[in-house]
Amino acid sequence: MNGLLKTTPIVQFVKVKKTKREFNRFQSDQFKRVKPSWRKPKGIDNKVRKRLRGTMVMPSIGFKGNNLVRHILPNGFKKVIISNIGDLEALTSLNRVYCGEIAHGVGAKKRVDIVKRAADLGIVLTNGESRLTVEKLD
Repeated sequence: MNGLLKTTPIVQFVKVKKTKREFNRFQSDQFKRVKPSWRKPKGIDNKVRKRLRGTMVMPSIGFKGNNLVRHILPNGFKKVIISNIGDLEALTSLNRVYCGEIAHGVGAKKRVDIVKRAADLGIVLTNGESRLTVEKLD
């Protein structure tokens, strides 16, 4: 019975995975002091900045993913951070497009309230079961 009431996304997208490109910093393979994390070249004679043939490519807008499937999780929803019950109320009409993720700083009491209210409204939570145990002090 519980499976019938489960909220499903309106549209299921098939994500076409592009090959993940690794953009290393210019000359990071030649010098140990130059780390590989990307920095845009700013020099006036830099070959990479001039985009000469045979040099490495710079990150550009062409490497971006498809806008239809960007930020879509494997379950088919887009993620919204939930900090309080008021944030849940905003998702009531959009519960087939967005799912909630409880923010990291939310305490145990408020977390339990958010999980109960999300179940009532039919909103999917990505981390609904995490950090819900409350220990009793003896």
